[in-house]
Amino acid sequence: MSAQAESSHSAEPILLRADGDGIARLTLNRPGQYNSLSEDMLDALQAELDAIAGDRSVRVVVLAAAGAAFCAGHDLKEMRARPERDYYEYLFRKCSRMMLSMTRLPQPVIARAHGVATAAGCQLVANADLAVAASDARFGTSGIDVGLFCMTPGVAVTRNVRRKKAFEMLFTGDLLSAAEALEAGLVNRVAPPGELDDALEGLCRSILGKSRTAVEAGKRLFYEQLGMDLESAYMRASEEMARNMMFRDAGEGIDAFIAKREPVWTHE
Repeated sequence: MSAQAESSHSAEPILLRADGDGIARLTLNRPGQYNSLSEDMLDALQAELDAIAGDRSVRVVVLAAAGAAFCAGHDLKEMRARPERDYYEYLFRKCSRMMLSMTRLPQPVIARAHGVATAAGCQLVANADLAVAASDARFGTSGIDVGLFCMTPGVAVTRNVRRKKAFEMLFTGDLLSAAEALEAGLVNRVAPPGELDDALEGLCRSILGKSRTAVEAGKRLFYEQLGMDLESAYMRASEEMARNMMFRDAGEGIDAFIAKREPVWTHE
């Protein structure tokens, strides 16, 4: 187990990392502050994501949180301590870089959400590739309640949630239940709190059972084609699928399917 960015007020690390069986688990560890995204937390997340990007032992990343809440968004007290536009632009660029690093990571990222996930915390859930939620979790872009429109969280939310539902979330600040978040497309699976880890494990195992090279190529193309027009997306996908067909794992997988046996992936 490793940890990043110890708090200046406590010997307790604000971000924990535990690896095992191909899964890297990152746990936000500021429970007293509802795991708000301070500068130190953003730096710690960035450092771990950068390290994981080149770590071939990691196949899946889980983003979890300690305490009663997943994440209440940015640290508003820290933000109000420096009421300067240059500082705010710097802070939101830092956060955006971290969010983009999650998307650009070769490994799928799964958010494990419980309690509340609001503002930039809801952004973390939306920005993750996949998300599982406890049935009592709640989600919202509540910046509007304090006169601060959730513009950066809205980037991730509007790319996951139906347009009118996203608009409603952003303009009202109303919280979604876990069931509503599932129906809206914000999360993939919902489970009772006591069964949340079982649901998470099932999703992880499903990905771990697939070819690493196919998963990595697929994640890269998934996000790349989203920004293209339909014709360009098909052209790019055709190129990447032809490249994928040349992977050793693709040949093995097809041969195993024809022979009615389980494939043996290279995991290189």
